[in-house]
Amino acid sequence: MKLVKVYVTLKNSVLDAQGEAIKSAINTMGYRKLNDVHMGKYFELNFADDYQGLEEDVDKICDDLLANPNIETYRFEIMEDA
Repeated sequence: MKLVKVYVTLKNSVLDAQGEAIKSAINTMGYRKLNDVHMGKYFELNFADDYQGLEEDVDKICDDLLANPNIETYRFEIMEDA
């Protein structure tokens, strides 16, 4: 099987309110050298080994469903599932 790991994050131009709240909480805990925190989404998709056009289809799945292209960006890794 092919395992596809998809990482979705906000674009740099979009305010990450959750990331800022987490950063503030971490700073309150005493960790003062933290510069930034960015929240995101993580997905694992499993496909058959012989899937033709996998990369193109994963791109389409991300564009159409997993990420909002107006405010988010994504990247993915394709690997063999153990």
